[in-house]
Amino acid sequence: MKISGVDIRPGNIIEYETGIWRAVKIQHTQPGKGGAYMQVEMKNLIDGRKNNVRFRSAETVERVRLDTKDFVFLYAEGDQLTFMDEVNYEQISLPRDLLGDAAAFLQDGMKVVLELYDERPISVQLPDTIEAMIVEADAVVKGQTASSSFKPAILDNGVRVMVPPHIGAGTKIVVDVYEQTYVRRAD
Repeated sequence: MKISGVDIRPGNIIEYETGIWRAVKIQHTQPGKGGAYMQVEMKNLIDGRKNNVRFRSAETVERVRLDTKDFVFLYAEGDQLTFMDEVNYEQISLPRDLLGDAAAFLQDGMKVVLELYDERPISVQLPDTIEAMIVEADAVVKGQTASSSFKPAILDNGVRVMVPPHIGAGTKIVVDVYEQTYVRRAD
């Protein structure tokens, strides 16, 4: 499906210069002289390269639809992650760097969505938030409880996040997987 260059939105998958790219950030610019354009920061889904491209309103790009399939995370072995298809129980191993920083949040039995292009997995989507246990948290500094200050804490998966002062070690919290930030205390 062809779309105008100024209609690109973050998260769109487009075909550009024989590659498959995801729009990460966009900035619409309307200079005093000349026509408006869209400055798009893109990431190549095959090799991970990043690129900044200007698209004018007259330019069109091919928007790509990816197939999605539900999988379950089984285990990690070295830098390979193994997932199982929920329908036919087929297993697939993918490199850890396909997930980037989000790989630290994988948990046994976690349901994920694989995005496929021509039957080839190109990205893995984890749930937006997960529950994690705090194993280490700094002590509260007296006098800081009145302001909205945060303190560093380490989760059971080794990821460091900033938490409110009243949260201590042994507390279960909800964490945003992609922003790696504290959301709320778990129920």
